[in-house]
Amino acid sequence: MGFASSDHGARAPLAVKILIAGGFGVGKTTLVGAVSEVAPLRTEEYLTHASIGVDDLEGVGGKSTTTVALDFGRITINGDLVLYLFGTPGQERFWFMWNDLVNGAMGAVVLVDTRRLEVSFASIDFFESRGIPFVVGVNCFHGVRDRTQEEIRRALDLDPQVPLVLCDARDRAAGRDVLLALIDHLMAAHTRASAHPVS
Repeated sequence: MGFASSDHGARAPLAVKILIAGGFGVGKTTLVGAVSEVAPLRTEEYLTHASIGVDDLEGVGGKSTTTVALDFGRITINGDLVLYLFGTPGQERFWFMWNDLVNGAMGAVVLVDTRRLEVSFASIDFFESRGIPFVVGVNCFHGVRDRTQEEIRRALDLDPQVPLVLCDARDRAAGRDVLLALIDHLMAAHTRASAHPVS
């Protein structure tokens, strides 16, 4: 990893942009808020009657707000590494934002809900088609683990090299574990690329 030098010769930590993606209501805003060491920036708005027939609220009937642009947070992993987290909006009508949010991103976390795996298919396709490394965080709402990791992998048609981590998006330590899994995945991908350079 490279580091920037300050005016005093000390190394500044490496800043890495990470996207937190997934379908509507899978816990992206919750995850960013749980792990961020600064007050997270949120662009949530209340759901209104105007969204009826536009947004699919099946399985998230108790949800009253939605992210309309992005969530933003920051977490310092250690003195050498700081992650800047950008949560994407989940509804299809806001997917155009992803093309801007992905600029400069080193990797992503795709959050999934086992009760509604299909709402995260588009996120997985998005990162696969752009060759952006990602991990899958399975948000176990209320501790429910109703599928095995192998069942989830098959349902999502995940490449064997894509890490899959069970988590609770509300828990800071669990969220940090998902981010550390992504860092490990990024480092492994960098090592593989270095060992087999494109000629």
